[in-house]
Amino acid sequence: MNSNKLYTVLLEGNTLGTTLLEKADAPMGVVFGKIDFVAIKSGYAFFKSYCLGKGVVFDDIPEERCISTQGIPGLMVIAEGGVEIKGLACTVSGMDSDEFEICLIGVPYPAYEEEFPHHVQAYSQRWEQAGE
Repeated sequence: MNSNKLYTVLLEGNTLGTTLLEKADAPMGVVFGKIDFVAIKSGYAFFKSYCLGKGVVFDDIPEERCISTQGIPGLMVIAEGGVEIKGLACTVSGMDSDEFEICLIGVPYPAYEEEFPHHVQAYSQRWEQAGE
C-alpha cells in the first residue's frame, strides 16, 4: 500500500530534498523513508559537519561514510499541504554508497492515522492475517 504523497525535508528552513515516507511502524507512531537530496552531494559530509557544528549527537563509521544521528532540532518534514509532520524526534541515517533515510519518531495519534492511513491499514491487515 502506497500513498505516493511527496514530503519536503527541511533543515532550519532550507530544503534538503524530498521523501515518500514509504516505511512505518504504525503502532509506535514511526514513519521513515529515503531522502532524495536536491543539492547535497555527500549526505555523510553534510550531516557530520552540521551535527559537529550544532552539538547534535551522532555515530559514524568514517571509513564507510556512514552516519546515524540522534534527533536534529530544526529538521522537519512538511506535507504537501504545507503542514509540518510533528513527532518526538526527527533523525537521519545512511551512507554515501547507499542511501539516506529520515525517520520521524513518536508522531501522535490521531494525527498519524490521518496523515498515514495506508500505513495503519497495512499494519492492521498484517495483524489480522497473523491471527488466522
